[in-house]
Amino acid sequence: MHRHGYQGRKFGRERDQRKALMKGLLTSLFEHGKIETTLPKAKDLRPAAEKLITKAKRGDLSARRQVIASLSTLNVANKLVDEIAPQIKRDSGYLRIVKTDLRRGDNAEMAIVEFVDELKSIPKPAKTAKPAAKKSAPKKAAPKKVKA
Repeated sequence: MHRHGYQGRKFGRERDQRKALMKGLLTSLFEHGKIETTLPKAKDLRPAAEKLITKAKRGDLSARRQVIASLSTLNVANKLVDEIAPQIKRDSGYLRIVKTDLRRGDNAEMAIVEFVDELKSIPKPAKTAKPAAKKSAPKKAAPKKVKA
């Protein structure tokens, strides 16, 4: 048996699992602004995300319902339609894929998927320094009261 005519990556998953994987990756991308995943997943994610952004830029009720159906949570879908899509000025090419290191466990190629334009509504991860722990003097045990 040969694979002639079969297109698309399978990721070693069934059809419903692949669909759920893409839905989760899309939701994470629009929620956080950028994600790190394997390179083949990133290459499959970009066309799906760009089609979804194009629908969200239309902004009508039908487009909003299609976006809601394609994402896991209603909050992220509304965020995409109301906040992210109006900020994007270009007609296509909304995302970029940047190759990063190889994953330590299985040596898989990793990539970061991020927006080409700088978006205001997506919070940037702030580098938080851990506050210095205050050393307090050890508490002395109160003397026990003895009943006579």
